[in-house]
Amino acid sequence: MPEPWWRAQPQDLYQIEDRITSVYAERCHIDRDENAIVLVNKARTVHVPAALIAVMLIGPGTRITHPAVTLLADSGTAMCWVGEQGVRMYASGLGGSRGSQLLTRQAWLVTRPQERLAVARRMYAMRFPDEDTSGLTMQQLRGREGARVRGLYRNHSQRTGVPWQRREYKPGDSSAAGDDVNKLLSIANSVLYGICHAAIAGIGASPALGFVHTGTAISFVLDIADLYKADYTIPLAFDLVAAQRLTERDVRIELRDRAADGKLLATIVKDVKQLLNPPDVDLIDQDLGALWDPKLGEVASGVDWSSTLFEEQRYLEVIGPLIDEPKADSAT
Repeated sequence: MPEPWWRAQPQDLYQIEDRITSVYAERCHIDRDENAIVLVNKARTVHVPAALIAVMLIGPGTRITHPAVTLLADSGTAMCWVGEQGVRMYASGLGGSRGSQLLTRQAWLVTRPQERLAVARRMYAMRFPDEDTSGLTMQQLRGREGARVRGLYRNHSQRTGVPWQRREYKPGDSSAAGDDVNKLLSIANSVLYGICHAAIAGIGASPALGFVHTGTAISFVLDIADLYKADYTIPLAFDLVAAQRLTERDVRIELRDRAADGKLLATIVKDVKQLLNPPDVDLIDQDLGALWDPKLGEVASGVDWSSTLFEEQRYLEVIGPLIDEPKADSAT
């Protein structure tokens, strides 16, 4: 008699990047077996050591038990509830990073105008690999980017034969404005934002602290997504309109497949770390559990520091009340 399907042998899972392991699950049951996460469906059972997973992407039709969530949290694994194949991000738990070094570095960069400008220049340099952006102002960078994007629209219009006039969209409703190519482009961009959001949250960076965009909870998501629109969403929108595939489902499925084939999640992780890490330094990712000190930077927590209260004093000074000088005896 063959073994039942829930006792099948474990399977190896795909790693998207050397230091980041992303596990995507949909239409299955996720449970815990000691220190392993168990993904179960009617076809097979997959065991994965929880400590090897940096981001657990929980797709449609998936249920997860409390012990599994506890193990993932204890293992420093981010949990992101997403659409099919990581398309769209609906919610996320604690990030995969148990340290705050990357987030602290991001906050340091974004609160210093010169450092922020330098990161913005590096972002634009990734889109203009043959140009020197080191001396350009933000106004000049925005102008270059606008001209580049207009050229992309024009080139893809000529390539596919799809007419193009101008970019139109309505914030909050991706299919409410413009012609077919504008609507599909808005839908594709919203899907791309979800993919970028999942990757950023998974490595412990802040989706809100943007360098080019500002004022929204996903400013950094918008920054990062702009790096990939030329390769993913813009050509996709024109291709789908040319093929008369005009539904949101068409966009989601096609972008999902292109993102998986191009290893987009791994690329996002690499690019975000490259933008935020100091030159030639890969920030450590561990829970330091330290206390902040204005002179030392940080000191150990869980220590009784009362013994150091007078550590920096060279002597103990005791000052009492002033004593009046004795008055001269008037009789003498």
